[in-house]
Amino acid sequence: MRDAFIDSGLRREAAEPGLADLSLCDQEPIRTPGAIQPHGRLLVLLPRTLALAAFSENWPAGEIDEAREALRQFSFDQLAVDASPLALGALAIGGMSFDVSAHRSAEHLIVEFEPASSSAGNQAPIYSLARVFLPQLHDAESIEQLAGLAAVEMKRLTGFGRCLVYRFDEGGHGEVLGEACDPGYDSYAGHHFPATDIPQQARALYLLNRFRQIADARYRPVPLHTTAPALVADGIDLSQAQLRSVSPIHLEYMRNMGTLASASVSIVVDGRLWGLISCHDHQPRLLGMATRLACEHLGQLLALQIQSKAANRLVAERLELRKLTLEIVAQLADSDATLQRLVGEASPMLRVMRATGAAVVLDDAVWTVGDVPDDEQIRALAQWVAGMGVDVYRSDALAQTHAPALAYVQAAAGVLAVSISQVHRHMILWFRPEIVRTVKWAGEPRKAVLPDGRIQPRLSFESWAEQIRGRSASWSAAEVGAAGELRQALIGIVLRRAEELAEVAGELGRVNRELEAFSYTVSHDLRAPMRHIAGYVDLVLEQDGAKLGERARRYLGNVKEASAFAAMLVDALLDFSRMGRAALKPRRVDTGALVAGLVRELVRTEPARAIEWRVDADLPALEADPLLLQVAVRNLLANAVKYSRTREPSRITVRALREAEGDGLEIEDNGVGFQMKYADKLFGVFQRLHQADEFEGTGIGLANVKRIVERHGGRVWARAEPGLGACFGFLLPRAGSPSLALSNGDEDA
Repeated sequence: MRDAFIDSGLRREAAEPGLADLSLCDQEPIRTPGAIQPHGRLLVLLPRTLALAAFSENWPAGEIDEAREALRQFSFDQLAVDASPLALGALAIGGMSFDVSAHRSAEHLIVEFEPASSSAGNQAPIYSLARVFLPQLHDAESIEQLAGLAAVEMKRLTGFGRCLVYRFDEGGHGEVLGEACDPGYDSYAGHHFPATDIPQQARALYLLNRFRQIADARYRPVPLHTTAPALVADGIDLSQAQLRSVSPIHLEYMRNMGTLASASVSIVVDGRLWGLISCHDHQPRLLGMATRLACEHLGQLLALQIQSKAANRLVAERLELRKLTLEIVAQLADSDATLQRLVGEASPMLRVMRATGAAVVLDDAVWTVGDVPDDEQIRALAQWVAGMGVDVYRSDALAQTHAPALAYVQAAAGVLAVSISQVHRHMILWFRPEIVRTVKWAGEPRKAVLPDGRIQPRLSFESWAEQIRGRSASWSAAEVGAAGELRQALIGIVLRRAEELAEVAGELGRVNRELEAFSYTVSHDLRAPMRHIAGYVDLVLEQDGAKLGERARRYLGNVKEASAFAAMLVDALLDFSRMGRAALKPRRVDTGALVAGLVRELVRTEPARAIEWRVDADLPALEADPLLLQVAVRNLLANAVKYSRTREPSRITVRALREAEGDGLEIEDNGVGFQMKYADKLFGVFQRLHQADEFEGTGIGLANVKRIVERHGGRVWARAEPGLGACFGFLLPRAGSPSLALSNGDEDA
């Protein structure tokens, strides 16, 4: 026994030294051999005139013309090209009785003459088949039972020593499902025959010609002779001829197998070669036309039953999968419709595809359930699948096409994936583990090449075991269909959720606009009362201050300070409102010059302070509204100056940021800092982490910074430690990015 990956390629093995190039088998002229088997005779005629075009060499003198005259009683006008041969009945030629059949090729009328078999009346094979076999088919519960019944009935009809029924898998390998054999014959039950035993052109011929027989594998071919110089024997198409001579390699294959006679019937399901009924005998054996017709009928009955059972099984499987799919969709629809919830509960997601693991991928985010590869491997796999541009992808041997999967075949030898979006990498994947199988072949499936270059058929058909690795259980057609249906349902849910969010966003935008208008109106209307309060306090102190006591003057001073602070708040609220209403006018801003100017301004306001400024020399140019960007940077620098007031010296650093998502600045100080658990509050309106008597301010500055940065499509952050200082930074998209363009067109963002 040897280990190999399935489909590690019998064809690839053929390229090894001393082995055959099996592609040569696909080039043999099996449809135009230029010869027939010797148990019958053949005429090639012109369809309209019955003029002789070619004949087999085994015709006695004078009998060809007798045969042509006998054929004139038939009309061949309705005989379709490449249709199955039409039985013409028995004809007496040269004192012998022949069963005669005819068929049309593209150019010729081909007539075959075989020794006539006696009529058995009601005991004819076709009647026996209807009485015995047909009732048994209805009682069979599985395809394996059908195959067993067909093998027994085929052996009874033909008298062959061994009859096999086998089906082809996706790789073309044949698996024996049913067998009936006499003592002295090797049993192949449960064995496999390699795909290379039947070349591709032979498989195509099996679809056209549903019955073939070789009466004696030791026969010497009877050549065809042509009557016209322009016609050559090996140019005559004998695809539908029962007497067609077969490949000498196949005859050698039969003799190596100990088989001198064979017959086979194609099992065609839904227009596809599903399998074969194959009969072997140690001695020569010839089947008459009546028996052949019964065998063909048997093959058709078996194919119909296989098709029916497969269809019933498929319908039942699809119904079960649809129930599970609806269960998943219902659960998702009742939630917030985020696809991450698909892996929140393992059972439905794994049961729907009979998988051992599943994953949901959204760009770089990965959520999993069950036995799966690690997140990085899943991301790489999702990227690879997305590159194919297909809605549904499946493989039960992933490592053969995606080499990195070799590292995780135990968890994911097979994958079924659906893409939810072609814009984002949004994907659902199901995984199946490796299933190591031992396959029994009917002989080692490799063929050698002889010194003269001929392909040598296998010499041994003794049981030969191979371990198959790297494969999972196959994904059924029903499972692939269910994955496609689930994909459509999920897309519908996601789109509906997006519409709901769009409606909510529109409503929020309207409410925000109303709130901003309200805040602008209120703050504007409050400015006059605040001025009046401060003005009347000044008048009282100026005119009657001498008459007031110390307490009254202190109270009035407090009122004036409070009104002044209220006026500051009103002004700050007005500024905040303007930040949301003013149209952006972006252009390229030299932040180096901007920061230098603001530093000079801040130094003039506090000339006595000892501040160490550390500004990077290569601050980036940013695409932004110059006035709004100046407001944001001034707020950050002023905060750094204010909250480092207690340090000697104060140290303020301005750093350049250049990252994949954009460019920006980071401003760090060595001031009082803050606890990170309060970081989310910093950028809210009127949010302060320090008492007003420690550090002055309105709590609007950082809210303005956040609004300005987000209106430009950027992001802002803060980090700090109490007593060790704080760091604030922001990034803005580069020119032409989608987020920046969106912000420019939305003044109410």
